[in-house]
Amino acid sequence: MPYHIKTPAKLNTGDVYWKGDNTWTNTYADRQQYSSKSAADAQANTTETRNGVTYTPQWWKNCTVVTE
Repeated sequence: MPYHIKTPAKLNTGDVYWKGDNTWTNTYADRQQYSSKSAADAQANTTETRNGVTYTPQWWKNCTVVTE
């Protein structure tokens, strides 16, 4: 069963979908699909470390993994 990642658009215009390569898209057909929930969860739980501080980038904070 395929999975994808979505998050609410900033201007309340629906959802945007993770496309991969550090980009989001509002085109459902262009979304990145994952074959397992664990792979999608790993992407959605991305963190970064800068100057010794680990944080979740803003675009991952409200995202959800969705089954199709």
